[in-house]
Amino acid sequence: MSFSTTEVAEIQKRTLRVLVFGQVAGSAALAAAVTVGAFVVQEILGQKTPWGGMASATVTMGTAIMAQVLARRMSGSGRRSGLVLGYSLAISGGLVAGWGVERQSLTMFLVGLFFFGNGQAANLLSRYAATDLALPAERGRAMSRILFASTFGAVFGPLLIQPAQELGVALFGWRQYTGPWVFAGLFFLTSLINALMRLRPDPLMVQREMTGSPIGEFPKAGFREMLVVLGKSRLAQLAFGSMAISQATMVAVMTMTPVHLKEHGYESLSQFVISLHIAGMFAFSPLVGKFSDRKGRLATIVTGACLTIGATTLAALSGESAALLFPSLWLLGIGWSFGLIGGSSLLVDAIPTDLRIRTQGAADLLMSGCGALAGFSSGFIRSAVGYHVLSLFSLGFAAVLLAWTMWRMAVGD
Repeated sequence: MSFSTTEVAEIQKRTLRVLVFGQVAGSAALAAAVTVGAFVVQEILGQKTPWGGMASATVTMGTAIMAQVLARRMSGSGRRSGLVLGYSLAISGGLVAGWGVERQSLTMFLVGLFFFGNGQAANLLSRYAATDLALPAERGRAMSRILFASTFGAVFGPLLIQPAQELGVALFGWRQYTGPWVFAGLFFLTSLINALMRLRPDPLMVQREMTGSPIGEFPKAGFREMLVVLGKSRLAQLAFGSMAISQATMVAVMTMTPVHLKEHGYESLSQFVISLHIAGMFAFSPLVGKFSDRKGRLATIVTGACLTIGATTLAALSGESAALLFPSLWLLGIGWSFGLIGGSSLLVDAIPTDLRIRTQGAADLLMSGCGALAGFSSGFIRSAVGYHVLSLFSLGFAAVLLAWTMWRMAVGD
């Protein structure tokens, strides 16, 4: 079946509308739940435990591993099939995590978090779905529209924590932190129904029909082969580096900020700081996408690295005051947006079409794996040397990304 230029443009518009709607509910679920993850670990293991970053690390590891699984599913059956699977597992994960909180079972809680990470994996892979039918010069803007949609859910998600806690306690007699996980799992139901019913025609299947690629088949290369593909392209290496470093620095600082605030008597402010942080991550993404398309991917990555350096500097200087953490976490979110959009767009540009889907999954696996490692180690670093040193470590990684990208710009492609 052939598609005219007008038909493809209409399908792309519909695809973006569907993906945008799904992102709102999915991002609300993720933001509402992960804000209290460290508090649950502290409730079970004690307030002084250095394992507070375990919750964020488990969600991120679930995202990392399942990104590859969902990418395989998408390669064989289309974007809709992969998104439906991801959101279905996220619903189950939220319910299991809530049950783990209620039973005070750390094992059950972490198992739930792992599957809950499927929601983040599906949300991240949605940004690639937005580029399946986009023109090369418009890929950054298409991707940024999906990230921007996350703003509405992600900003208000943390603000729903208190009502979810109170409803859970008042209506069902649950523990304080059970409600956010159960309600977050149910939020993904909206994203599931949206993808299942409305993502038709599937943009990836349309792209394959246009290019003459076999429907229902995908490259047999495994993850190791995908690493070889990444290794052959210097631009692909930088794209991955930007995604990984942006994710790791953001996760490390964000994960320990609520714990740092609670330690100094500002627990009630943590949801507002995280809400502002998430606003920085997504609210400016349309502008970031336009910047990426017009000024280039490398300039976008450089900007992201500079913003991250500024953000982590403020975090390191915050001390026992909460005032500096508001602008710090806001800038950290904006820096992540530049790094992710710049890196993701560069990856799409640098990888051949026939290997693009699997490579995207492999890149997201590695990116999220770096984020999981950062989240897991952040609690131990904060306990050993303090929140300010943790921020300085993140600053150092951002400086490496800045130097790497500027060197790539100086020597050429």
